[in-house]
Amino acid sequence: MRLDSLTPSRLIVALVAAGAIGGAGVSALQAHNALAAPLPAATATTTTGIPVALPDFSQITQKAGPAVVNISVVGTREDSDKVAADDDDGNPFAGDPFAEYFFKRFGGAPGGMQQKRGQAQQVRGQGSGFIVSADGIIMTNAHVVKGAKDITVKLTDRRELKAKVLGSDPKTDIAVLKVDAKNLPVVTLGSTADLKVGEWVLAIGSPYGFENTVTAGVVSAKGRSLPDDSAVPFIQTDVAINPGNSGGPLFNARGEVVGINSQIYSRSGGYQGVSFSIPIDLATKIKDKIVAHGKVDHARLGLVVQEVNQSLADSFKLPSPEGALVADVEKGGPADKAGLQTGDVIRKVDGKPVVSSGDLPAAISLASPGDKVQLEVWRKGSMQQIDARLGSTDDKAAKVASARDGDASQGKLGLALRPLQPQERRQAGVDAGMLIADVAGAAALAGVQPGDLLLAINGTPVKNIDQVREAVAKSDKSVALLVQRGDEKIFVPVRLS
Repeated sequence: MRLDSLTPSRLIVALVAAGAIGGAGVSALQAHNALAAPLPAATATTTTGIPVALPDFSQITQKAGPAVVNISVVGTREDSDKVAADDDDGNPFAGDPFAEYFFKRFGGAPGGMQQKRGQAQQVRGQGSGFIVSADGIIMTNAHVVKGAKDITVKLTDRRELKAKVLGSDPKTDIAVLKVDAKNLPVVTLGSTADLKVGEWVLAIGSPYGFENTVTAGVVSAKGRSLPDDSAVPFIQTDVAINPGNSGGPLFNARGEVVGINSQIYSRSGGYQGVSFSIPIDLATKIKDKIVAHGKVDHARLGLVVQEVNQSLADSFKLPSPEGALVADVEKGGPADKAGLQTGDVIRKVDGKPVVSSGDLPAAISLASPGDKVQLEVWRKGSMQQIDARLGSTDDKAAKVASARDGDASQGKLGLALRPLQPQERRQAGVDAGMLIADVAGAAALAGVQPGDLLLAINGTPVKNIDQVREAVAKSDKSVALLVQRGDEKIFVPVRLS
């Protein structure tokens, strides 16, 4: 069956986990693996006259390959949806957790799948991993070993070892395994901080079951925030990552691991030039917590943030459309205790710029509960410094609001407002605000709906209609409306004529 025949017709773009069938190296097993020194590289000269180093990928593969392992998992589940009817039906994804994830999430069905309800089913899958300590500590993706009852690790010398899960962290998609062995080959870990955009990188894995496949490319971007996992500042590459590379290492040109291959951005479910890896700095921190405590306790700030586009930047008089706009603050949470307010725009965390809203949870994910962070906040036209002590995600997790970036057409604001009755305030859990009875013009085009509650305009709580009119009159290009719909709050930028 062709891969393109498996794509649901209504699928536009899918962000999918890259995961199954692990990669391994191509050389004989070595007892020790030291990759500290840069590997020899050929050089070429571009048309601009700038010399470009071309790394010797064969040496990286030879030295690092023996520390990359193949992970086979077996588990059971009660499946009321789609299960494999026959492993011999020609389905290239049979038993592949990547296919399970992709089609379960997006509603398609690979060939050979049929409906069975209420039956216990044995699930088999494979993935990649790499050895980080000679006594058998292995890192991989959490989704590779999710639900596994039996795990087997296969080395490049064909030895097979039983493994146990020391811990798994779905939030960052990191899992740590342990095998009973000594003097195993290990990879050398690098630093994501030293990784540069445009630098050569390569992956070792088994895409679609083709074992020991090496693919190479360059770093396309760093610090990417993805909609499904805003806590991870992903490395984006153009390395060919396909189902089969999940959990495998991403190497730099010195043979150091700089990431764990995790996700792809695809229309078909296969590689289309955009791949994402978990930074090794974050992964190592998660691994250390799992080895020490068996679990990971993430830090949280206790607020909802959203993206700052040009309309919102104009509304809040920001010098540039950057930062994380605070749409809601959890009462009694760390942010509330620190004095953060709805309408604040967080521009820096511990001196590091927050360019997009996803940069904030990604920065917080690197901290630990109880840590103190220094925030630079834009509030009512001026910059302020606020210190906050982080809480724990054991209670609630900080999240990113799914902001709509709609621009309004020319025209008036287009809101028909009325005061909230005392009973309506109690039901909505708000102290002030106005009910949006009708919407037209610019506000309607921006996504505001009748029945929404208008809580604030440009960060100032709304008390009456005159205040709204005054705020609109003072605004040059746009206004930011803090709207509550159900239990969710979000700033909606409305561009004025």
